[in-house]
Amino acid sequence: MATAYIDDADRQPFGAWLVKQTGARGFVAQLADSAAKDRSFPRSGTVEDARKWLQAQRASGDDWEALDDAESAWLAS
Repeated sequence: MATAYIDDADRQPFGAWLVKQTGARGFVAQLADSAAKDRSFPRSGTVEDARKWLQAQRASGDDWEALDDAESAWLAS
């Protein structure tokens, strides 16, 4: 189920935000690096689109945790 937020219209797409995090540290940066290198990553997509991408990649538990952390950081930005 997709999560909708009141200010989604003004917010940068999650996918675009994530690929810009490649210079950061930690698991989110590793996820961003993987996303930026993969042409199939939904750059204009939502968090749910990124979840589907991770599922297709057969991601590990750390990747799922990184996605949750990235979503929190994106919402706080």
